Amino acid sequence: MTVRQLLLLQGLLLFTSADVSFRFASYYGDHMVLQQRPARAVVWGFGEVGAIVTVTLLRGMDTISKMAVNVKGDVGVWKVVLDPMEYGGPYHLIAQQILKQEITSVHLDDVLFGDVWFCGGQSNMEMTVSQIFNASQELALAAQYPYVRLFTASLEYSDTELLDLAKVDLPWSVPTSKNLGQGDFTYFSAVCWIFGRHLARKLKYPIGLVESVWGGTPVEAWSSKTALSKCGLSDNPLRMILRNDAFIDISAAPCDYSVLWNAMIHPFLNMTIKGAIWYQGEANTQLNVDLYNCTFPALIQDWRRSFHEGSLGQTDSNFPFGFVQLSTYLKNKQDNFPVIRWHQTADYGYVPNPKMPNTFMAVAMDLGDETCPYGSIHPRDKQTVAYRLYLGAQAIAYGDRRVHYQGPFPDRIDVYYTYSYMNITYNQELLITHTCDNIFEVFCSADMNGEGQYTWIPAPAELQSSKVVTVSFKGCSHISAVRYAWSDWPCEYKQCPIYSANQRLPAPLFIKYFK
Repeated sequence: MTVRQLLLLQGLLLFTSADVSFRFASYYGDHMVLQQRPARAVVWGFGEVGAIVTVTLLRGMDTISKMAVNVKGDVGVWKVVLDPMEYGGPYHLIAQQILKQEITSVHLDDVLFGDVWFCGGQSNMEMTVSQIFNASQELALAAQYPYVRLFTASLEYSDTELLDLAKVDLPWSVPTSKNLGQGDFTYFSAVCWIFGRHLARKLKYPIGLVESVWGGTPVEAWSSKTALSKCGLSDNPLRMILRNDAFIDISAAPCDYSVLWNAMIHPFLNMTIKGAIWYQGEANTQLNVDLYNCTFPALIQDWRRSFHEGSLGQTDSNFPFGFVQLSTYLKNKQDNFPVIRWHQTADYGYVPNPKMPNTFMAVAMDLGDETCPYGSIHPRDKQTVAYRLYLGAQAIAYGDRRVHYQGPFPDRIDVYYTYSYMNITYNQELLITHTCDNIFEVFCSADMNGEGQYTWIPAPAELQSSKVVTVSFKGCSHISAVRYAWSDWPCEYKQCPIYSANQRLPAPLFIKYFK
């Protein structure tokens, strides 16, 4: 006898209506993951105004919890906050509407409790598992992770904030080789999947992964009007002017302010989530470049506030947010990629920082893929990207401070003009893979008083001690800045010169101006 038949016998499924006026919101479904304790999962949907909705959670035939709410509002919304639940399952979730002595029921099966992670961004997050290196090996792993569950929103945009998703591409599903590699740039996200399976292997409980991405889109499209206003951007429609038509196909990607926030983020705000990961920024190397140090932190802050409020306080108001610092695009060209990488950290060079608390970053500038059939802007090594994000999540989201999750960054810089060199002291032990002839640069003037013309010139560097790199600047009478890896394509695949000695994580780029 099936679960449904047993529930019918118990009277819990008295009548199943074909009327879609009573239903769960569109991102609820069989096989889904709800957020575990200490947070409480929110369950909501639509019904007839004035009706009473009873929500029952069962494990087998045992009732775990039961609660009732009224259907309210102009469009008829009901919302319940479940009791805190330990990870595990499967559970059955039943919602019943009672209106004028008529009972209508909807039912979800194979519901798990665990951690729910939201995955957003543009095409590098959108790349499916079938598009990456070692795809067949990765697809074969699907069967080993039945408690990682997948959901993908459809590509939709709207000029107004939508209450529910307009369409779903992949309803909640157990991972298979098919739904992990459904075509190119569709579903499921390789970065999101690999990140999730690393978490599931480590934590040994269910992980829910929600993908809401669209290639070629700027941060402004994913931001609410409230967030954009904090950076001085109006709600006027955005019209992008591109210098390279091949870089972003504007006809295929909606780029107006807030249109993806409205259709692909706002409908999720009632969901209780553990955290989010993000891979975006390529579109902003052509648009509002100098504002990204505001617009990206503003998006994070606004998402946190909005998910917290929408979930009735259940999603943490400072939930962990991980992101990928931009990889590479074109060799021998500096096309704002280093500027956006710097702005992704709110110009600190590292995270977390005062403007971006509880964040973590995966550096990817050493993963260039010049021969990628999908364009060099889409490097295929998403395993390394996802693993670096996973290290950050271990440390920031799950509090394991023993995990080394970020590359070395300068602690101090001492300049010795008499000897024409500076010592850069890093915050951890260094692994130097090869000589540093061109990757450091100094902003140099031949004028002793520092009043002449300045130009950036390469500055050779060498390891002085386990944490100190010495950078020479012979021929410069005065320098006003130093920078590292400040180019679109600073090094070949996994061959940047400076890594951490423990996890071999690349040092991120930096720029330091002197007074």
